[in-house]
Amino acid sequence: MAENRPYAPDDGVEASENEKAYWSQNIRLLWTLMTIWFVVSFGAGILFREFLDQFAIGGYPLGFWFAQQGAIYFFILLIIFYSVRMKQIERQYDLDD
Repeated sequence: MAENRPYAPDDGVEASENEKAYWSQNIRLLWTLMTIWFVVSFGAGILFREFLDQFAIGGYPLGFWFAQQGAIYFFILLIIFYSVRMKQIERQYDLDD
């Protein structure tokens, strides 16, 4: 079991190259998804609101829709994507359950 546990940098145990590659890919995925989430929630709802308001969804300006509902829906989709992608990464590095 010890050879299949994820690498934790402060546990005093040297990590294998496989574990380091796993965590590197995991952190890269997290940063990518967090950046997308920030751009959608902050960008679409605040920064690009005036531009997006010229379009409408369900009778509401698109910038307003993103600020009120769209960012939440998008966040849920990102969570689903993260779950699916992490399962693939865990299988790739033989760390799945």
